[in-house]
Amino acid sequence: MSIKSFIQLIILIIIMTIIGSVYFQYFSKEKIVIEENSDNEKLYYDLEKKIIELEEKNKKLKEEIEIKIENLDKKEALKKLEKEEKLLETEKKLAQEKKQLEEEKKLLDSSKEIEAQKKIEEEKKLLEAEKKLAQEKKQLEEEKKLLNSKKENEAKKEKLNGNKNNNKNKLSNTLKDVEYVSIDKKGNKFKLLARSAKSNKNDNNFLDLDFVRSVITSEIREPIYIVSDFGQYNTTNFNSKFYQNVKINYMEKQILCENFDIDMETNMAIAYNNVIVTDPQSTMKAGIITFDLKTKDININTTGEDTKVKVITN
Repeated sequence: MSIKSFIQLIILIIIMTIIGSVYFQYFSKEKIVIEENSDNEKLYYDLEKKIIELEEKNKKLKEEIEIKIENLDKKEALKKLEKEEKLLETEKKLAQEKKQLEEEKKLLDSSKEIEAQKKIEEEKKLLEAEKKLAQEKKQLEEEKKLLNSKKENEAKKEKLNGNKNNNKNKLSNTLKDVEYVSIDKKGNKFKLLARSAKSNKNDNNFLDLDFVRSVITSEIREPIYIVSDFGQYNTTNFNSKFYQNVKINYMEKQILCENFDIDMETNMAIAYNNVIVTDPQSTMKAGIITFDLKTKDININTTGEDTKVKVITN
């Protein structure tokens, strides 16, 4: 072998040694780096995993908190809603009670107004009845004046004829312009006016009346007006009989008959003989009409029938 070849061989060995040494060192460091990197990645992975787990736990905890808060809010909302519903029900009940009270007040006010109006109307009717009686009394007084004037003239004539004593005996049994008033236990007032009254020949307790006017008034009922040509009055029990051209006015009804009897003891009155009843709607003939002076109810027996037609007045 030559020196040149030997030197080349040595150089080649040296190069191979250097290359081997470098290669060994390089790959040894890379291994360390790789190992280090591998450890770091594991740590990072573990850390990331823990972070993810923590985030999930945090998320779950947050969701649980939100659910609890939501449940609490719902409970509070339900409680608040229940309170509001109770308040609304209470307000509704109060409104209903208030409305009911207002309606009752209106009814009471209306009832008071109706009663006041009825009272005013009754007072008006009583005033009209008194006024009518006053007019009739005035008419009777005027007729009395005329009658007295006639009496004076007749007395003068009789005096001239010498019949003065007979005339006195004839007139001593006669009363002029009489007025009788009676009130029963129910407060019904019976007032009777007549142009003249004289004792009945058969019974001194009875007075025979001429040109009779009467009215029956009550605190709660319409007045009843009675007019007749003649009548009879019992001074002991205050019973009365009206006959010939009898006219009875009660509310909107007018009753014409020949006889009308009033019994103050039973508070009943009967109209009979040619009875005709008229009102704004109709006219009818009746056999007998019975008045209850307590209630002012009327029972009408129609002519030729047994059936009663009852008209109850308020």
